[in-house]
Formats: sequence, C-alpha cells, structure tokens
Amino acid sequence: MFRPKPTSRLILLTLTLLLLVNFLTSIKASEPTTDENEDGELEELLALDEQGEQEEEQEGSSASVRSSEAEVLTKAQRIVIELNHDNTKRVIEGHEFVLVLGYAPWCSRSAELMPQFAEAATSLKELGSPLLLAKLDAERHPKTASSLEIKGFPTLLLFVNGTSQVYTGGFSAEEIVIWARKKTGEPVIRISSVTEAEEFLKKHHIFVVGLFEKFEGPDYEEFVKAAAVDNAIQFVGVSSIEVAKVLFPNVKPTNLFLGIVKSEPERYTSYEGTFEMDKILQFLDYNKLPLVNKLTETNSARVYSSPIKLQVLVFAEADDFKKLLEPLQDVARQFKSKILFIYIDNTDENLAKPYLTLFGLEESNSTVVTAFDISINSKYLLESDPTPSNIKEFCSGLLRGTLSSHFKSKPIPDNTNETVHSIVGKTFDDKVLNSHKNVLLEVFTPWCINCETTSKHVEKLAKHFKGLDNLVFARIDASANEHPKLQVKDYPTLLFYTANDKANPIKLSAKSSLKDLATTINKHLKVKDNVAKEKDNVPKDEL
Repeated sequence: MFRPKPTSRLILLTLTLLLLVNFLTSIKASEPTTDENEDGELEELLALDEQGEQEEEQEGSSASVRSSEAEVLTKAQRIVIELNHDNTKRVIEGHEFVLVLGYAPWCSRSAELMPQFAEAATSLKELGSPLLLAKLDAERHPKTASSLEIKGFPTLLLFVNGTSQVYTGGFSAEEIVIWARKKTGEPVIRISSVTEAEEFLKKHHIFVVGLFEKFEGPDYEEFVKAAAVDNAIQFVGVSSIEVAKVLFPNVKPTNLFLGIVKSEPERYTSYEGTFEMDKILQFLDYNKLPLVNKLTETNSARVYSSPIKLQVLVFAEADDFKKLLEPLQDVARQFKSKILFIYIDNTDENLAKPYLTLFGLEESNSTVVTAFDISINSKYLLESDPTPSNIKEFCSGLLRGTLSSHFKSKPIPDNTNETVHSIVGKTFDDKVLNSHKNVLLEVFTPWCINCETTSKHVEKLAKHFKGLDNLVFARIDASANEHPKLQVKDYPTLLFYTANDKANPIKLSAKSSLKDLATTINKHLKVKDNVAKEKDNVPKDEL
C-alpha cells in the first residue's frame, strides 16, 4: 500500500486551510451590516407605518359608517330572492304573493330602484308581510323575462297565486311598502296608542288620517273604499282624539274627521266634504302633491297624473332655485289646488330640454318660467324677470285666462337682397297674412330628408318669377317658429297665399316637377288677375 510522504501531507493540509479561510470570509461578507444607510431605510419604513396609522385613524369613523351602510344594504339585498331559469316558476307558484323586479345591469333606472326595492323588502319582512320580493336579471335570463312579459327596465310585477298584476305604485321604498301592503293585506292601518302613532310618524312622510267613533258604518266604509282604490298613500284609522292629535295636531274635536299629512311646509290639510269615496279621492288628487314639485324620472308619472290643468313650470339651476324656492312656495300657497307648480333642473337634458324646446329656449342657462293650460293645449312664457311678484302676476293671468299664448320665433332676419325671404313666427302676420302680394311659402324642418330638393325648386322658381312685383317667395322653419294660423304636420309643404284670400291658402304638391310648379303658379296668378279685371268692369250700381 502506498504511503504519502510527509512533504505531500503538509501541502495537502496547507491547501485545506486556505480553502477553509476563503469559505469563512465569503460567509462573513454575505451577512447583513448595520451601517448608516440601513438605519436610514429602517427609519423611513417606521415613518411610513406611523403615517399609515394616522390615516387609518382619520378615515376610521367615515369608513365604519360606510361599512355599516353597506352591511345594511347587503343584508336587505339578501332578503330579495335572485330568480333564474330554474327557480322562477317554483318561486312564483309556491307563494301567494310575489313582487318581481325585472332589471338590466346596464340600466341606470334599475340601479336607482334596486336599493329602494331592497329596503322595502326589509321593511315588509319586519312588518310580517306575506309578500315575497324577488329580482330577475332580464339580460342574463331573456327567455325567463319574456315568459313573465318583462319588456322594459325596470319592470315591477305583482304575482297573486301565480297571476301577474301591473305595478302602479311609486318607486321609493316607502311607496313600494304602501302599495304592497294595500295589495296583500288591509288597506287601512289602525293605530290605537300614542306610542304607535309616534313610531308611525318616524316612518311615513305622507298619509291620510281618519278619526272615527267606531270602525264601522257608512262613513268608515267609504274611507276604506278610498284607501283600497288609492295605491300611493297610506290610510290610517284612529278612534281616539289623543292619538289623532299626534298625527294631525290641528284635528277638530269631533267624532268624524279626515285630513292629509305631508312632510313639507303645507303639512296639514283638512277635508271638509262628505264621506264619499269619489269625493275623498278627488280631495287627495288635488292636495297630495307638494306646493312645488321637483320633477324627477321616478316621480314624473305621479306628477303628470295630476288633474290640475293649469301648470307653472320653473326651469333653473339648483343653486339659483334654492334662492327662489321659499318665495315660490308662498306664491304656490295662494293658488293651491288651482295651479300645479313644478321645478325642473335645466341642466337635466332628459327632463328640461323637451319642454324648453317647445319655447325655443333649449340652449337657455338662466331661470325660465313657463305655464301650460292642458285643457286648451296652450303654453305661456313669463317674459319679464322671474321675481316673486312677477311670477304671482303671471299666475293670476293664467288663472283668469288673460295671458297671451306663446309661439316660438327666431329673431327677425334681414331679407334685403334675398330672393327667397325667411319668415319667422314674429313676422308671419306682416309678411304673409297682411301682405298685399301673393306669397308662395315653403314650410320645412332641418331634419326633413326631402326638404332640400323642394328648397332648390323654390329658389329656381324665385329667380324665374323675379320680375313680378306681386309675387313673393318665402320659407319658414317650422321646428323653430310657430303661428296659430300655420298648422302643418307634413314636411315639406308648399302653400300659395293669394293676395285676395289669405285665409285659405292653396296647398301645392311638393312632389311636382319644377315645370309643373311654374305652370300652377302662373295659373293662380292669372285667375287672380281675371278676378281683379272683372271687379274693375262691374258697373257701380252692381257693387
């Protein structure tokens, strides 16, 4: 066996020691150091932690509020059953009463209604209502939605023993609860104690209270009938004057009383008529709305259904209206039940623009006061400053029927050197009806597809007949100008007003060729000339 020499063993030992030293050195180099840079980084991290803690403390209270609200909403939404293809039939047929909300995720009105629907579900469950609330994503389950006849969004349907009924109530949580309770239980809530009355006041913003000696007899029966017919207002029956005073402080000391309570400046209104269903309902129709109604997408149907035919509409930006609201309410109080006052935010294009367009004021950013008499289909415009005194005078004229109807008109144009004159609402009388000349009038709208061709024909005809002093060619934009004696529904329309009979314009075919139109105009001009000659030749004793 080979035995290494001592020299070889020494060399091997030396190499081993060198490798060991290098290894220990590399380990030492890889260990973290506690130099100044590392201390600085640590301080920065601690500072960030402290800053985060401070921010968390500042946001803690608001976050807890938001969290609480979110928890309430989430809990409410869990009460509402989510329908799908598999469970819809079972849910509807398995419950006596089911209120279904058909919605689409992209629909903004569905999004607005959803939390109100969930809140109503919570309230109804707390009240022990037998009504089950459910929702259906109609976009995700189109066949199921179609089988329930859900076509628009949002759609509310009440199913009673599997048979659907159209929802006719309001869209706030309170209105949904009131409608649902009337359809699935007693239409009148009876309150027997002051404590119950106080709790009721906390939850209801509008209601009808009836005071009866006993909950029986013809008066009470008519009260119940009215409650069953009206779907929007909660009816309350009491038999104690003390309880009645909690709900209606000005109640008269009698055994028979009816009044409506609203959460607005005109809070209490007493009923003075006899207890008949139709008369009670009529009283409610004229008194259930606020003095001034802010029009929204959700309440528009209720506002539009008012039987009050005279309506004053105020268009203003929110900040401007805040200053006007209180004096406007004072004015509205003087015309209560006679004129309906409506406020529309003029920055809301969906609600304001259709109305303002009727007055040619769709681009207006200032406060505008208008009025309508629905019974005669007339509209009016307050042309003076919208001060409370001017609005009051405007309303008095509306009530008396002395206001002049408003007709749209563009500014008066300059027709100098124009072959075809532009007519506006303000010049229609002077330039057409009161003119001693024959007038060919083209009635058009900017959106009319065929109007361009007719306009070119009219321009060529105007050049062709340029030498005639007794003939004027003109056009009017019917979308921006109105006149009571210009009633045209089809565009384009050509009307020939002869000099001797402006009350009966002759309608020419806008589809006729240029040659045919020229022939027709010549024909009417000759007829007019012949009539004039015949008048000149008539003996004086025959005049």
